[in-house]
Amino acid sequence: MSQTLPSAGPGTVAPAGTPKKAALASFLGSAVEYYDFFIFGSAAALIFPKVFFPDADANAAIMSFATFGFAYVARPVGAVILGHFGDRVGRRKVLMFTLLLMGASTFVIGCLPDFHAVGWWAPVLLVLARLCQGLSAAGEQAGASSMTLEHAPDNRRSFFTSWTLTGTQGGQILAALVFIPVLALPDDIKYGIGWRIPFWLSAVVVLVAFFIRRTLHEPPAFEEAQKTAQISKLPVADLLKDHWRDVLRVVCCAFIAAVSTVFGTLAISYAKTVAGVDGTTTLWLVVGANLVALGTQPLFGKLADRIGRKPV
Repeated sequence: MSQTLPSAGPGTVAPAGTPKKAALASFLGSAVEYYDFFIFGSAAALIFPKVFFPDADANAAIMSFATFGFAYVARPVGAVILGHFGDRVGRRKVLMFTLLLMGASTFVIGCLPDFHAVGWWAPVLLVLARLCQGLSAAGEQAGASSMTLEHAPDNRRSFFTSWTLTGTQGGQILAALVFIPVLALPDDIKYGIGWRIPFWLSAVVVLVAFFIRRTLHEPPAFEEAQKTAQISKLPVADLLKDHWRDVLRVVCCAFIAAVSTVFGTLAISYAKTVAGVDGTTTLWLVVGANLVALGTQPLFGKLADRIGRKPV
């Protein structure tokens, strides 16, 4: 969110176990959000060209990836809007909303008619659902990180907050593992009902994360700020006015996410169409790479708590 609150005073200490619970809820929430986000990427590379753009021939893959890219148009907008409300009404409420929005839009994608049924309305509906995914993902990453950080003890903030990003890797692993058996299906089933199953399964994991997340309380610092009327009326404006240099640094650092996107989606299509590597092999490579990240990110979080964020 645009406003990260300082640690609460002595009178508003979080209950024992709350930092771990917040980290777990953020991990699961991010895993669910990015499972939903990246099954779209896998489908855009391997399924959607034939389902939604069968008459586009050589341009089908480009048009399919264009639908994938619409989420990145929505994300900055979602970050500003949901960041504002996260600072105004609380992290928990916004995170519950992002979880349900992502789950609903992903389930709807699994129910969409194909091109042969409704023509160009099929990709139009796909784009609308993808925009909802982008809005949701924007609020999830920032909100979950803020909530975990504000619940965490000062000397372990990096470690606990690292679990939010680690959940992203968990979601990518789950998305790849679910899609691998889909690719083994006969074509008539795979391009019929088979590709829809991973999208429908998101409803199950969303419900699990929802019931865990709904038991969380707002960070003590946020509750204290509400009581003392210290919450800004327009947090984004304050952020850009007082911390614009930090915003610029974060934006530049965020370009590293392009690496994950390229290897998680575009590389799958390239490997299949140009290098002749089947989709199953590529997805196993995605699983392996993300398993490495899953194991190392909390370790780097611990290291940052010991020697500082900047050296790491």
